[in-house]
Parts: sequence; structure tokens; C-alpha cells
Amino acid sequence: MQRILLIDDDEQLGGPLASYFQRYELALTQAVKPSAGLALLREEHFDAAILDVMLPEMDGFELCRSIRKDNDIPIIMLTARGEVMDRVVGLELGADDYLPKPFEPRELVARLQSMLRRRSNSQVQDTQNELRFEGLSIDPARRSVTRQGEAVELTGTEFELLHMLASDSGRVFSRDDILNHLRGHEADLYSRAVDIVVSRLRKKLEPLDCIKTLRNAGYSLALRRLP
Repeated sequence: MQRILLIDDDEQLGGPLASYFQRYELALTQAVKPSAGLALLREEHFDAAILDVMLPEMDGFELCRSIRKDNDIPIIMLTARGEVMDRVVGLELGADDYLPKPFEPRELVARLQSMLRRRSNSQVQDTQNELRFEGLSIDPARRSVTRQGEAVELTGTEFELLHMLASDSGRVFSRDDILNHLRGHEADLYSRAVDIVVSRLRKKLEPLDCIKTLRNAGYSLALRRLP
């Protein structure tokens, strides 16, 4: 059973949500304070995390930043309905998806299942051979990336995007192509999310200038592939 960590100070949310999650073979653990949630992530294994934006001690954005320092666990952020800026900031800090409050539990489960399925498929796919380019190496089996010989820490979404571009280098992927791959067909299209993830990835791959933007078309990986 896959384990999900919920960090939300609403103590009335965890119990009913945990019971609902059990129907889908998901085990939910709740922490009502960020410090308790961070301690659980250090001590135990979880397959994904759900963070509320409004929290005591620190807000969900700062919490997401803290988690991303040493953990690439898939993260969904719960944002206020209609607060587009919350979604943008969350994605910029490394969240993989967002869901406005109030939410339907079935939609939250669907988002989680989509993220977990993509992660699992990536880990067991047949194309396990290392992808090597000038200055860049991608190891799908280990989900690791090296840039000019140095390891690069990527979030799950950043790795999925880079691997997608590298698997068919030179091809131009539209924003819709990328959104459907990263977040599933059931997710609302949110083009700004793609731009944010691409921007983060570009920064982490500097000084390599490898992700090209084609106006009104999309993105491609522009590096020479090595044998």
C-alpha cells in the first residue's frame, strides 16, 4: 500500500480522508504542524505528500522549499480557490501539482494516482539505458542527472520533463504535449505551469543552454546526442 503524508492543521480532515483513501489502497498519515511533517519525512518512507498553503510555524510555500532541499517526493499543494498566484508560486518552488480548496476527495485521489503512476512507469520502463549528450547524462533507472560531470538535483516533475525531451531530442513538444505527459489527461490545462517548470529546469542545467523555445510551437532539447 502506498503511503501519503498530509500536512494540514485541520485535525478534522485527516480521519475521514484516510478512510476514503483506503478504498484506493492508499495509506494516509496526517501531521498538523510542518515541523512534525518534516520529521516524519526524515524518519519514514512516503510515496507522495499533500501540503496545505495556510499552516502554522511556516506556510506551505516555505515547507515545500524545505522538503525540496533533499527530497524529490511528489508534492500536491492545496491552494485557495481562484488564487492563481498561489499555484504559480507553488510550482516555482517545486510542487508537482495543485488542487484548489474546497476539493472533492475523488479528484485528490485521481491526481495522486496520476503522479504515482507516472513515477512508477518511469522507474520500470524498458528504455533504461543512459541517455548521453554533450555535457549532459540522464540515467532513467536511477532517475539521476549529471551536468558536466556534476550531479544535478531535480524534482520528479523536472526529471520527467527532461527525460521526455531527451527521449526524442530535436522534436518540438507543445505545451499540451508536456501537460498531458506530466499531469495526465484529466488535469486542467494550465500553460503557465509548463513555462514555470521549464524555467526551473533551465536554471538547474546552467551553464548548458540546452532547452530551446520555438515561438508558438513549444520546447525541444538542443544537444548533440552521444553514442
